[in-house]
Amino acid sequence: MANEQKAVFMAKSRVKAADLDHRRKINFNIGRYNAVVPKGKAQFQDLQLARERAKNIKWRAIETLDQMLESFEAAFTARGGRVIWAENAEEANAAILKICQDKNCRTIVKSKSMVTEEIKLNEFLESNHIESVETDLGEYIQQLDNEPPYHIVTPAMHKSKEDVAKLFAEKLGTSPKLTPTELTLEARARLRDKYIEAEVGITGANFIISDIGGIAITENEGNGRLSCAWPKTHIVVTGIEKVIPSITDLGLFWPLLATYGTGQQMTVYNSIVSGPRLSHEKDGPEEMIVILLDNGRTNILQHPASRESLYCIRCGACLNACPVYKNIGGHAYGTTYSGPIGSVITPHLRNLDKWKHLSHASSLCGNCTEVCAVRINLHELLLENRHDAVKEGYVNWSEKMAWKGWKIGVMKRKWMNKGKAGLKNWVVNQLLTGWKEQRGPIHFPEKSFNQIWREQNNMS
Repeated sequence: MANEQKAVFMAKSRVKAADLDHRRKINFNIGRYNAVVPKGKAQFQDLQLARERAKNIKWRAIETLDQMLESFEAAFTARGGRVIWAENAEEANAAILKICQDKNCRTIVKSKSMVTEEIKLNEFLESNHIESVETDLGEYIQQLDNEPPYHIVTPAMHKSKEDVAKLFAEKLGTSPKLTPTELTLEARARLRDKYIEAEVGITGANFIISDIGGIAITENEGNGRLSCAWPKTHIVVTGIEKVIPSITDLGLFWPLLATYGTGQQMTVYNSIVSGPRLSHEKDGPEEMIVILLDNGRTNILQHPASRESLYCIRCGACLNACPVYKNIGGHAYGTTYSGPIGSVITPHLRNLDKWKHLSHASSLCGNCTEVCAVRINLHELLLENRHDAVKEGYVNWSEKMAWKGWKIGVMKRKWMNKGKAGLKNWVVNQLLTGWKEQRGPIHFPEKSFNQIWREQNNMS
């Protein structure tokens, strides 16, 4: 099974890397992102200090995660909300289904949420004859095309406006010549009716606010507000790592997320929701439930080095910076979370043996670490995953022997100098099949640098 996952990944990567049209679209969209991010960064007097402070806040939250979540639950339930603890996707989906059945729910409106993608909520609800409608424009486009999100922040990044117009024409019967504005208005008109029909609204949470017992949602379209305020029941599905200690921390995290996510100083809509509608309030849901999902996160929590990856605020900056992601695209990874952060956390969330290959889908250039909003050492964590895979014995015999031979060679210079260029060429280009499949042939010089140096300096 582990080899199957790797084979699928390699096959998809090979196809996408050779797709010049795909590369053109991605370079165009990431180019627009790169053009505006410096403007967002300009709002910080000391950007590096802001990032370091954010990292320290998340460190505190994760190191005291049990206390933070209990504090959140106490404050949230005091205001009439309900908390459900879900150990895995099955428990989370079962809890959501029971709520929907109790409400005789036939239609759900859903704002953008990577956690619900992680538990495959849409497919689960559809199998139980409940319509789940994505209300984020990018997610709506992907749902129409029966595709998962391509990117953590920009779900349909790989599609051009012509692609979207063609898709709407095929699925919705609109003109294939609609402009982006017209396409947006078409989606808006169709989705507005769904808010009225839906008995339940589902959102994720960008942050869980421990001290006030609330959740924070940041967005640019207003669909998140409609999803949580219009239906009578609001369900929040969120990973347990999203917690921050205090509402005052949002003054730092909201601008950081906006800048590194989309290049804005602040996103258009920023909401704090701390419970169902109270008796003196005129709007809001009658019932609000927060589902706190583990689903492998405690596996990361118990790992001293990889625990740092739980600081992630899902800004997607590491994806935009990664040369591998920009060449193979989000879908090649075969996971909910792609790019560098996905390669770090997926082996722990799922199965190290089956997904260890993702930690090798990196040039280790360190650009992901350089752009991370909360300064996670992503490239080092990729190496940590590789180390864990070896330590756990998830390597085959030929790989072990190859590295053993390499170690013997590099530990002594005379062994490195022994082989002639022809022999070295044959070993790398013919014997090491795993190397030659993905790379062009290597031609070693007749003399190594060490040998030339000794000759020129009359060293024996």
